[in-house]
Amino acid sequence: MTTVRKQLERTTDAEERIIIAHYNDQTVRVYQAYNHKIADEVSEFGQFGPSFKIDRMTWIKPSFLWMMYRSGWATKTDQERILAIDITREGFNHILSQVVLSSYDPDLYASQEEWQTKLQASQVRCQWDPDRDIHGNKLPRRAIQLGLRGDMVHKFIYECIVEITDITEFVIDTREAIQSGKFSTGVLPKETPYPVENSIERTLGII
Repeated sequence: MTTVRKQLERTTDAEERIIIAHYNDQTVRVYQAYNHKIADEVSEFGQFGPSFKIDRMTWIKPSFLWMMYRSGWATKTDQERILAIDITREGFNHILSQVVLSSYDPDLYASQEEWQTKLQASQVRCQWDPDRDIHGNKLPRRAIQLGLRGDMVHKFIYECIVEITDITEFVIDTREAIQSGKFSTGVLPKETPYPVENSIERTLGII
């Protein structure tokens, strides 16, 4: 069976690893932060343009508030623009299936040497960090980051993406509402536990 119910039951664990995302039957939303030049090209072309370095690792994040924490609500240098990227669930699930954890887990890898070999060869790295609330405080669960490189970046850009939306204005408005005490949680993207198969759970270090 899928793992949504099990994930919900475990969210009180401080070390809980859980994928929280905004998704529907067709797509999953991930977030990235970029400088103005890259974001402007996306707005102009409807896809990433020449300023995007396809030969570099790129990180995608399903948690909106973790992206806000990482980018300082679009205030950090080269992270002033926030993109919401809807990708196919098929593509997202494939990315998850190719994960190698960014840190050694003896429950998943026979040895540290085996993990290092797999990590060096992998095109998808998975990192789990404490998720955050609107003020940047740690939440009792961990949020997933996925680092893509090599052919997986090409697949992500040209095969997985359905739509890219520049949500920077929304982020700024929300940041200002928080600062002024006028914030309402109802404006945040609706995110719920994302269902993954048991085999992928193990790959992600959830089991």
